[in-house]
Amino acid sequence: MNHQYKQHYLIGLGSILIFCLYFSVSTVCAQMNPKEMLKKADEARGNAEGIQWDIVIDAIEGGREQHRKYRVYARGYNSLADTLSPANIKGQKLLMQDRNMWFAKPGLSKAVPISPRQKLMGGAANGDIASTNYSDDYKITHVTEGKVDDDPCLVLDLKAVDSRATYDQIKYWISRERIVGLKAEFYTVSGKMFKTATFEYDNSITIDEKPREFISKMTITNAVIKTDVTTFSYSKPVIKKVSDSIFNLNLLTR
Repeated sequence: MNHQYKQHYLIGLGSILIFCLYFSVSTVCAQMNPKEMLKKADEARGNAEGIQWDIVIDAIEGGREQHRKYRVYARGYNSLADTLSPANIKGQKLLMQDRNMWFAKPGLSKAVPISPRQKLMGGAANGDIASTNYSDDYKITHVTEGKVDDDPCLVLDLKAVDSRATYDQIKYWISRERIVGLKAEFYTVSGKMFKTATFEYDNSITIDEKPREFISKMTITNAVIKTDVTTFSYSKPVIKKVSDSIFNLNLLTR
């Protein structure tokens, strides 16, 4: 095989491999319906069968800065957020269990039921710290096509199935190729947008022996006051067995 022929052969072979890779990804995407894509996107935001990660939340609201750190344990829809800092609220816990949420802190004899919609800090709601379960908490009411930067997306209009969901309505951009949520807009029941969020995935986990992108950053911006920004920074995601006792409400204050 002469040099010129070999060069053309390698270029042609490379083009075929690239085409096959693109075709296989596209085929997988084409085989997934919007509901399945939504469920897969949830996986990259903590909805897995046993996982732990750390979150640092930095919020700027009305010029005031706040900082907190949590360790989160999740299994499917259930999750527990344990406050690590600042020192004055260390040990406070937020438990999400079957769409219900409770708050506990040292010295409190009994956990207190709270709403996932209640404000946590800055632009974040209590439910934002839990593992994401959009596929069960919301029904898809409309599907369109769109882009985030140059990434082709499926754009889903989501409506809460009941009042226990963190938001009434969400418009959610899911990357067609990567099957991760890239952007969200959050709306009141009357249809008014009150905040937006963007998502980054620089972390990685292994699910079913396959590498999977995992969220590394969520940036929430107030739709009216653009300088009010809350950032979630995710680190140290680890797939692990999570004990039933972690989500036991009766053990939460012990």
